[in-house]
Amino acid sequence: MQHDTHAEHTHHGHGEEHGHSQSHGHSHHGHSHHGHDHGTGPGVAPGKVSWRMAAQATLHCLTGCAIGEVLGMVIGTALGWGNVPTMALAIALAFTFGYALTLRGILKAGVDFKTAFRVALAADTLSIAVMELIDNGVIALWPGGMDAHLGDLMFWWILALALAAAFVITTPVNKWMIGRGKGHAVVHQYRH
Repeated sequence: MQHDTHAEHTHHGHGEEHGHSQSHGHSHHGHSHHGHDHGTGPGVAPGKVSWRMAAQATLHCLTGCAIGEVLGMVIGTALGWGNVPTMALAIALAFTFGYALTLRGILKAGVDFKTAFRVALAADTLSIAVMELIDNGVIALWPGGMDAHLGDLMFWWILALALAAAFVITTPVNKWMIGRGKGHAVVHQYRH
């Protein structure tokens, strides 16, 4: 029930870099890195984090989550599982794919797997958790949402609405985290 399967790869791999590299030279997105570099003093300017950067970070997470959720629902449906186990699988796969997209980018920079995994956990955990809560909450609370099947048009428009709500609510969370050197800010130091 989550995450923009579409624009994510390009957003995180390229969009974010472009959005962040606008900041200034070596500090790679000055705002993001100040907090990560433990420079949480007066030099940190959370206001410098643009909504575009936050939206790109959110789209990146949303893509991984959407892939995982749809795949989990397809598998659960194919196996004849009920709503609860299917949703649990979808959420687990949403986290898995969300982390995997971030890991892929960090590993490309030549970082060892253990470090890359820690960075991915730090960058995406809160963002994915908020998205999953909003997304699955919308679907669970929508009348008939949990009973809609993959072949039903209702399933897809509720999913689209849930993803849109997750995006809108998670973007300010990501903006706040990046401005404090957390979340996707920790990823940017590995992107050149």
